[in-house]
Amino acid sequence: MKPAPMNLAARTEHGKVRIIGGRWRGTRLPVPASPGLRPSGDRVRETLFNWLMPVLAGARVVDVFAGTGALGLEAVSRGAAHAVLVERDAALARSLSETVARLSAQELVEVAHGDALAWLGRQAPASFDVAFVDPPFDADLWQPTLAALLPKLAQSAWLYVESPPGQAPTLPVEWALHREGHTREVRYALYRAPGLRSADTLNGNISVVVPE
Repeated sequence: MKPAPMNLAARTEHGKVRIIGGRWRGTRLPVPASPGLRPSGDRVRETLFNWLMPVLAGARVVDVFAGTGALGLEAVSRGAAHAVLVERDAALARSLSETVARLSAQELVEVAHGDALAWLGRQAPASFDVAFVDPPFDADLWQPTLAALLPKLAQSAWLYVESPPGQAPTLPVEWALHREGHTREVRYALYRAPGLRSADTLNGNISVVVPE
């Protein structure tokens, strides 16, 4: 998630989110009071990672609009081999680096400070096995981000996308919707890459509603 730039001196901590499972279970991550920063809720993340658990071991992960880093850090906590947290906002990127240092996770987690689309353009094809896309909702970045991201994903990759309720980004027809859910504030969906269309390792396409 990517807020608009803001003077660091004006920022205050707006709360915390926690890593739910794995080696860093219970670790709290700061949520600065930044416009556009909207961390994925605990129940949504728990549902997502229950879906992904069979494929996380050894996965290469990218969290494209990292914000608090909750998605990418949760993935590594649960067994992913490596994550890149991409964040344009300088203060948030510094906060992410401080969290990575606090967890002694520098060999497992990279913080990439910069524009997500420009950064994606510099990556090699098939660089990632799992991708998280949760941009600021008012920036309408889903389609340009997906256009830049999909060529960088492996043929057996998994793609997670958050968007406003009732709005779904358009993916190429070969990308299959695997599972989706919604709350009053967000639609969240997991897609599988073309290489997995005939090998549904996560057992079925379902839709769920997460209670508030």
